[in-house]
Amino acid sequence: MARIRPTQVADDGFWDEDRPKGRHKAVRYAAPVAVAGIAAATIGLVPALASTGSPDLPKITAEELISKIAASDAEQLSGSVKITTDLGIPSLPGGVSLGDLAGGQQGKGDAAPESKLAELVSGSHTLRVAADGPERQRVSIIEKAAEYSVIHNGDEVWAYNSADNSVYHAKSPEKAAKGDHRREAPGDLSDLTPREAAKKALAAVDDTTQVKVDGTARVAGRDAYQLLIRPKQSDSTVGSIRIAVDAHNWVPLKFTLEPKSGGKAAIDVAFTEVDFGKPKASSFRFTPPKGVKVTEEGRAEHKAKAKGEEKGLRELSKLNVVGKGWDSVARLDLPGGLPASASGGGGPSEFLGGLGKKVKGDFGSGTVLSTRLVNALITDDGKVFVGAVDKSALIDAADAAK
Repeated sequence: MARIRPTQVADDGFWDEDRPKGRHKAVRYAAPVAVAGIAAATIGLVPALASTGSPDLPKITAEELISKIAASDAEQLSGSVKITTDLGIPSLPGGVSLGDLAGGQQGKGDAAPESKLAELVSGSHTLRVAADGPERQRVSIIEKAAEYSVIHNGDEVWAYNSADNSVYHAKSPEKAAKGDHRREAPGDLSDLTPREAAKKALAAVDDTTQVKVDGTARVAGRDAYQLLIRPKQSDSTVGSIRIAVDAHNWVPLKFTLEPKSGGKAAIDVAFTEVDFGKPKASSFRFTPPKGVKVTEEGRAEHKAKAKGEEKGLRELSKLNVVGKGWDSVARLDLPGGLPASASGGGGPSEFLGGLGKKVKGDFGSGTVLSTRLVNALITDDGKVFVGAVDKSALIDAADAAK
């Protein structure tokens, strides 16, 4: 977890943290990117399923609580996580949502973890998770009549989909054989826990954020403090983030993100059962069933993927970012402008108009695609402005970049 250095406590109980000056643009964009990343991973739980009562716990400041989260060395756990999301993703003409389109890209018999992430864009899901340090993790998505599991054990990664009896296998890069086992399972399904969601949110805390301890709760039968995070900036689409932290080992047990627009939580993740004992070694063993075809990620394929990820990080660091903190807006220029639409009819501008709302400004004209958290403005001349901000902030950013 990124180190957090609080500097002052305000009279209303909130404390503000001022990070060093001259941060890299990619770091300044951490708040909206963190929210967008969590939203893409789509993790959540309706609070009533996990919270019962408000235990009487010793007083603690936000500074002390965050310091304890950062210092927690708990690396072993197992349990159940419920996930539910309501991101308000727009629908394509004919009622097909963008989430449906992404999910439909999964090919039959493809057990690769990346192909499962899109299925978590909406609705409710149950996960079984287990972890034994950085070298061993297991995440299983429990479905009505099937189970999908990703098992990471040292330099081996297996994924199994019982629905179609498909298996995926990957090896970690050579450095894993030399003792560095920090590689995450493909598709980052290991991020689908309250702890990982909290890390992203806490890494985004800076002087544009208000933080306080807001009472206590019971989560998965354990006493917890509630940490409340709120953006100070008015253009952010995020209303608040609430993190329930175990009062004994300081591990986040529940993460809830509520949009500024109100209504039920957009993202909410929580343990319904949790055990901080050492999981059984058998939890991280996997042998493909007889007769099952195993899709192997070849070394060349892995190197190409790793190279692509490195290139993506370099491109992220070069993003042209306008604004600060939660109001940050990133600009991307589509090579060659807006591509021609393959949907038939009146071209890309008309097609995008069917997905969002047409807008005009000093920049010209374009289309705003909206969810309850992340919005994007695509101009007719092929520029993209995206952030966890209101439509007006996107238009202002486009006008300023004219």
